[in-house]
Amino acid sequence: MDFLRDHWLDAFGWAGSALLIVSLLQTRILRFRLLNLAASASLIAFNALVGVWPMVGMNIATTCINLWMIRGLLRARHDEASFEVLQVGSDEAYYQHFLHVHELDLERYFPAWGGTRADDLAFQVQRGDETVGVVLLRADDRDPAVARVVLDYVTPRYRDFSPGEFVWRRWPRLRDRGFRRVETPPGMVSPYYDRLDVGFRREGGRYVLDLEP
Repeated sequence: MDFLRDHWLDAFGWAGSALLIVSLLQTRILRFRLLNLAASASLIAFNALVGVWPMVGMNIATTCINLWMIRGLLRARHDEASFEVLQVGSDEAYYQHFLHVHELDLERYFPAWGGTRADDLAFQVQRGDETVGVVLLRADDRDPAVARVVLDYVTPRYRDFSPGEFVWRRWPRLRDRGFRRVETPPGMVSPYYDRLDVGFRREGGRYVLDLEP
């Protein structure tokens, strides 16, 4: 029985250590914190069972830090004070540089996009001095009152968030530009519009936002 108990205890310790390593490999900040929290909590239990109290203390500290950071991240998730939307020219150097840096990821999530046009409506979503997402809208060729979503992209670091929502919260600005409807591309990879409370609804393979008069 002692051998079996020690065997499972070792396995529990190794599992906690493996989870800690996996957490350090995450690029998404919220996912990193959640996995690191789970690892710290499991290592508290393991080290308490084997009586390694300095490690218990260290993991209690990391657990508290993770809880504090997760609380802050979740609080900022839908807080307009945490993100800023900048309307920019689609041909501006920094915007084009951002698109170039994330070109491969953009092609994965928006395989049909073919670059920007001079008359596109472009937005950057900022958290401090970091660009965490971009939105690119284009008037429909047949109906200029319809704004087509060409890009609604989030960097991997903030992919557990939906910073594009801060663009959609400002939909009266889109209406003032003459748009009466927003449509996303069909078959969009990992859409998040179901989680927003700004009025998007699903129509077939796309999402639609009617801009109220």
